[in-house]
Amino acid sequence: MEKVGRNDLCPCGSGKKFKKCHMGREDELVLDGIDEITEEISVGITSLPEVDYGRSREIVDAIDIKELTGNEIGIKFIDLKQYSDLNLPGTSHMAAKGKGGGVFINIIKTIKTDPNNIYFAISPDIDDSTLIHELAHALDYLGGSKIMPGISGALSYELDVPVEHLEHVEEFGYWLNYLKNRFDVQLDADDTIISFLYENGMLLKGKDVDDKDSMILKTKSNQMLKFLNENAGHINTLICNLSGYIGEIKP
Repeated sequence: MEKVGRNDLCPCGSGKKFKKCHMGREDELVLDGIDEITEEISVGITSLPEVDYGRSREIVDAIDIKELTGNEIGIKFIDLKQYSDLNLPGTSHMAAKGKGGGVFINIIKTIKTDPNNIYFAISPDIDDSTLIHELAHALDYLGGSKIMPGISGALSYELDVPVEHLEHVEEFGYWLNYLKNRFDVQLDADDTIISFLYENGMLLKGKDVDDKDSMILKTKSNQMLKFLNENAGHINTLICNLSGYIGEIKP
């Protein structure tokens, strides 16, 4: 795909300017240089055998996605290493997922051969916190902000706003807390911080990200960082004994 300027018409054909449409979501149009996800790529993913690691099937079987989001779509889990071994563009970081890893696979990669399911690649030792984090992204995508994780890098770079702020919005926080409470999951350190920010009304809203208003996003992101600094002591108390804790948050 040729380079598109901020004020050019979006290649998707919406009639909107690129900056107001797919900017920051470019891999819905192109994935690392591939103009179109081929059926061969799609079937390579969707033909992988389903797996049942950790509480993945238990939790998915217990939630009614249609009732929760209004979308009648299923969820399938495939093995993270087998997915990584396909060597598809955009999967070079999979090895870094390590213990308890999981990733929400962009639906652009699977929709051609299985439009009725969302796919997750997970490791055999996936932990509950990682699992509901990824499922919260799915529920948020289907019945919340509509933000697909992993596609906000360009917008983050342009605005100098942490990508975590753009992907973990208020609607995501709602679903994270919903799953945490329903399935009695102890969140890891990072997700505990997201939950704390949600409960205190500090997360960005999906509409803020969708509108791509740089002033609003930068202002709210800075407010979030200030709030974290002001509450560093309390947050450290919340997360110091949790998985993923890497040291004190400095005020």
